[in-house]
Amino acid sequence: MQDRHTFRKKTVPLITMISPVTAWLILLIALPLLYILVISFCGTDDAHNIVFHFTLKNYAKLFDPTILSIYSNSLVIALLTTVICILVAYPFAYIMASTTPFRKTLMMIFLMLPFWTNSIIRLYSWRTLLGTNGYVNLLLLKIGLIQQPIEMLFTRGAVVLGMVYTLLPFMVLPLHTVIDKLDGGLHEASSDLGAKPVKTFLHITLPLTAPGIFAGSIMVFIPCLGYFFVSNLMGGGTSQLIGNVISRQFKEAFNWPYGAALAIMLILITLLLVRIYTKTGGKIDDLGVM
Repeated sequence: MQDRHTFRKKTVPLITMISPVTAWLILLIALPLLYILVISFCGTDDAHNIVFHFTLKNYAKLFDPTILSIYSNSLVIALLTTVICILVAYPFAYIMASTTPFRKTLMMIFLMLPFWTNSIIRLYSWRTLLGTNGYVNLLLLKIGLIQQPIEMLFTRGAVVLGMVYTLLPFMVLPLHTVIDKLDGGLHEASSDLGAKPVKTFLHITLPLTAPGIFAGSIMVFIPCLGYFFVSNLMGGGTSQLIGNVISRQFKEAFNWPYGAALAIMLILITLLLVRIYTKTGGKIDDLGVM
């Protein structure tokens, strides 16, 4: 009886603390995902109402050449964005980790300050800069580098630029976390043994910071596949992502089952990438660095 009372005394407060979080996760994450999974196997009638009868036709449509080309385009854009983010974020994170606390704080503020403003507003500012009548074209015309405005918007490059600008902090912060933990004595030992800086970087710094690169890559690559608003604003509909197709199925075509099937496929791709990340030595906790 005493043991039961002690067990209840310890367990009830724990359940009380966990239950609201669990209920919140079930209500806002598990149930919506379950609903999306269920309707992905349903059909629609002539009035676009969901008809609950089992069918695989929505998943069969995923192998349509048009959809496969959009998936391919999405993966290419996500890969380009990830590579550019690594190239830009690594030196930035390295400098930020190596500098004084004041400068580190200043660099972090400069990195995060633009994100106090809505991302759509910030992307519209890029449209103002890069448009045919934008400031970049006007400057190039004025100094004589071009004879007529260059079409910088509504291209794949513009979409990649928007993605890099939007997702760069998701690469910088994991990299800064692992670089900041590096033991400076390793670099000194490498230098004492006669290794050049490039060799030290390739054989010591890069392998030790690989978890940050992997974590940042996952955190950039996965959102890239679904950030349809970046494609809409910077690409003007010329460079479609799978997120654009999903959005249209729910908002315009009212074919929710097909949109749900596309969303499930995107979730599966995400889970596959996370699985590859963990299999290569990454830790799920590192993905929560933000």
